[in-house]
Amino acid sequence: MTAVTFPRRPAGVARVWPGVPRCAPMAAARLGWPLPGSSVLFLCDLQERFRGSVAAFPQIVAVAARLLQGCRILGVPALVTEQRPEVLGPTVPELGAQDLPRLPKSAFSMAGAAAPLLGDPKIRSVLLCGVEAHACVLQTALELRARGLDVHVAADAVSSRSQVERALALARMRQAGAYLSTCESLLLLLLRDAAHPKFRQILPLIKEPPPDTGLILGGPLGALGGG
Repeated sequence: MTAVTFPRRPAGVARVWPGVPRCAPMAAARLGWPLPGSSVLFLCDLQERFRGSVAAFPQIVAVAARLLQGCRILGVPALVTEQRPEVLGPTVPELGAQDLPRLPKSAFSMAGAAAPLLGDPKIRSVLLCGVEAHACVLQTALELRARGLDVHVAADAVSSRSQVERALALARMRQAGAYLSTCESLLLLLLRDAAHPKFRQILPLIKEPPPDTGLILGGPLGALGGG
């Protein structure tokens, strides 16, 4: 009798937990579906000097802190930048990123400071949050898209001093192919299945309602920047 052999897992198909559907990285990228093994979290310039000027700053920091906690649990690396920290101060402590290196920059985009991490060929998706939407967040998103990376903007963790600027920046990011999402939605996309072994650790982060920033539906064009 001829032995029956089964094909090996195809090259490029992500190894996943039992009960979680398989998805090739390239297919996931086309769908805008971040995978833990090929994603990184960018925390943009959540610094002390923005505390009194950026709309809903405490709330967006709280949401960003949840996203950071979730990424830690799921093994998604995180990167923190500070725009001219000698002028704008350090990253705020409530973000909970004290153990992460703070990368100083003068360029608005985070991409230059993140060059070593972005050089990793496994990285295909960037989860992005911080301030200000129309400056550093927007230019980071545009440069990452120019490099062919998926960009997932956590809109409930992004703000500016002006809501006009924020709304138009989110629209501009979406025009460039970035995906607008929320902290909770991104964590659920990374999990993919309630059978995931880390689901119970993530559950407290999504079970409690996030702080109400008033930003998602706020601004003249709303979070999605119009049609």
